[in-house]
Amino acid sequence: MRALIIAKQGEPVAPNVELAEAFPDPVLGAGEVLVRTEAAALNHLDLWVGRGLPGIDLAYPRISGSDGAGIIEAVGAGVESAWIGRRVLLNAAVPHPDALSPGRAPAPDDIRMIGEHSNGCLAERFVAPVSNVLDIGSADPVQAVAFGLTHLTAWRMMVKRSGLRAGQSVLITGIGGGVALAALHIARYFGCQTAVTSRSLDKLAKAKELGADHGVLDDGGDWSRDIRKWSGKRGVDLVVDSIGKAVHGNCIRSLARGGTFATCGCTSGADAVTDLTRIFWNQLRIVGSTMGDMHEFRECVALFRSGAIRPVLDRVYPPADGRRAFARLEAGEQFGKIVIDWR
Repeated sequence: MRALIIAKQGEPVAPNVELAEAFPDPVLGAGEVLVRTEAAALNHLDLWVGRGLPGIDLAYPRISGSDGAGIIEAVGAGVESAWIGRRVLLNAAVPHPDALSPGRAPAPDDIRMIGEHSNGCLAERFVAPVSNVLDIGSADPVQAVAFGLTHLTAWRMMVKRSGLRAGQSVLITGIGGGVALAALHIARYFGCQTAVTSRSLDKLAKAKELGADHGVLDDGGDWSRDIRKWSGKRGVDLVVDSIGKAVHGNCIRSLARGGTFATCGCTSGADAVTDLTRIFWNQLRIVGSTMGDMHEFRECVALFRSGAIRPVLDRVYPPADGRRAFARLEAGEQFGKIVIDWR
């Protein structure tokens, strides 16, 4: 099968991306489905797979890709044949076998990621447990993969982990990335006041077109003063961040008393310096979150299926332009999701 492979570990990642014409087909196991890929989206996780992940021994060449949609072509032992021919959307967060022990509910705390721990969706075919796919009927597969993992991640961190409520105020850092835009969609769905940050005036303008109430140009200074002025000196109820070290101090200073700082990533570095006095004195919460389980996946995908939330597409590439797609993601040029169309 054809596959976009990361030929070797290294940084930058894009030069190591190749379109292989005869990569071995995935092996279908019990409880799994074989999916003919229609579309697959890129995530920052694809770059981490290319650079190498601490504590995970990755062999190369390998296929990344944790957002995939397509048509089921075959099923493994124990899977009903009625699945064949259905269009499905993948939740790549597969519960680790240890999480399935009696008396313990599967949770994103114990997961193995398709596209990280095993070969993923950036190929003509991929395999997944039938328990990790949703039937999406006639939905556009390109739109579906642009929605999948980022909206699941944002939904879990904002709604399930942080207790987002209607009418709260939300600050979202680094607007333009997939999770940040998903967070903006969800905040607006809840009727929240939203502020966004970016190092790009163009991205701030686009975010306002999508309904952001306030934009802050991140020039490396203390933009928390801008957020406090916008919020009437109160601060915001929730900060959604995936940047990490470079903006952490500003995020903490932007929170109202009793507010929550929620993180799902740290693209600028993990070793942030925080302000413990402000955290305990203002009774702030720090919440870590990643991915989401199938119950949460069904909840947020229902918003996509109903038309309540639509993802933002940056660009759609054919597989032959996969290296260009990775380069755009790696340069941080995108506003929305980058998708590979395999049809």
